[in-house]
Amino acid sequence: MSKLRALIKAAVPLTLVTFFTASASGQSPASPSSSTSAEQSASAATTQTIADRYRDGIVIWQTPDDARVPFLLNFNINTQLRYLNTQSSDEEFTDHLAVVREVHTRNDITVNRAMFILGGYIFDKKLRYSFTVWTSAGAASIVVASNIGWRFNDGLAITAGYTGVPGSRSLVNTFPFFGAIDRSLADNFFRPGFTQGVWANGEPVKGLNYLVFVGNGLNTLSISASKIDTHLLFSGSAWWEPLGAYGEPGKSRNMYDDYFSSNKVRIRIGTSFTRSREDRFSNLDQSSPENTSLYNSDGVLTFSTGAFAPGITVDNATYRMWAIDGGIKWLGLAINGQYFVRTLKDFVADGPLPIASTFDHGFELTAGHFVLPRTLMLYGRGSRVYGEFGDSHEYGGGARWYFLPTERLWLNAELIRVHKAPYSGAFTPYTAGMRGWVPMLQTVLAF
Repeated sequence: MSKLRALIKAAVPLTLVTFFTASASGQSPASPSSSTSAEQSASAATTQTIADRYRDGIVIWQTPDDARVPFLLNFNINTQLRYLNTQSSDEEFTDHLAVVREVHTRNDITVNRAMFILGGYIFDKKLRYSFTVWTSAGAASIVVASNIGWRFNDGLAITAGYTGVPGSRSLVNTFPFFGAIDRSLADNFFRPGFTQGVWANGEPVKGLNYLVFVGNGLNTLSISASKIDTHLLFSGSAWWEPLGAYGEPGKSRNMYDDYFSSNKVRIRIGTSFTRSREDRFSNLDQSSPENTSLYNSDGVLTFSTGAFAPGITVDNATYRMWAIDGGIKWLGLAINGQYFVRTLKDFVADGPLPIASTFDHGFELTAGHFVLPRTLMLYGRGSRVYGEFGDSHEYGGGARWYFLPTERLWLNAELIRVHKAPYSGAFTPYTAGMRGWVPMLQTVLAF
């Protein structure tokens, strides 16, 4: 009996390897008469199993270059665990109309963001696909997204699906490689969000990159298609890296930090623009809108009842935002900044409004240096919003420890001082109206 068990244990793995090898090549499992080809397939599968599968993600399967059906399946994960404490803030704030509103304070540990991505190519190496599951325990939300694209050459790829609207640098393939724990107060206030659409991107000239996008709105992740209006959003971003690539190739290509500490100075200059006609997505008799992508600078949702005048609700508005960013890296030092200008106008409301438009502008700045190369970075950061209905700002600093020899895993500690946050976001550190010291601890795994 023991000999039989040993024989079964030895036979099962070889049978599974043979089956999956044959299935991947579009053939049925090998018959006893084709033992030579079966042994070769098993040998090839074993070789791929033993080989280093980590190539900017985990390669689950990749066919040889001469395969009849080219196929690549790659697996990536982003996981962000965070402790956040905003209890030093007052529990109330007063908006520009002297209305007293609640500040939601927090003291919690969350799986702040978690996402896994399956992607690669199929049928032709130019035909790209991806499938993403994005979750946030802090926001109690789950989004399942998928993209299909065709890469013509280095200068042009066209893709359709879910993505970030490229109205800010932080929404163009940077997550989670920010210069601090998360996006800044100013960036969160001004930037657009995530939606479905079609985009083109590429590098037509060495060092010059672009991304142009047409989509459904500023942020429609939780909005059903039946509620999305007929106005499309237009957005684009372009950036120039004249002294060479701002980051190393791979997933962390657009990271803010100078983890790799090159002795060659690198700079980045970029700009973005977004226009969107926005709808509140809710009936006017509901005081709280479903469109939560826009805030006034006093921390009140733009589409909420009473945001501009007592008892008056805005149903539509036109959002325009322009941003310009720049950065420099050298010997472990990285300095990055961005300036924002936003207007809201062309209001449609259920009553008279005291103003015809709003104008807000502001900036963000981070500076970090590796005091221990590829191990420990210290940084400082700040941002400010100059708003139609009030100003707000933040400042602080932190330390980032890369405790393994990779830029894909780190532990972060940060302390910031916030004054009158103009924005709320469940997976950000900010709640509208908050002021005070905010300590945070976070670890990120992004492979």
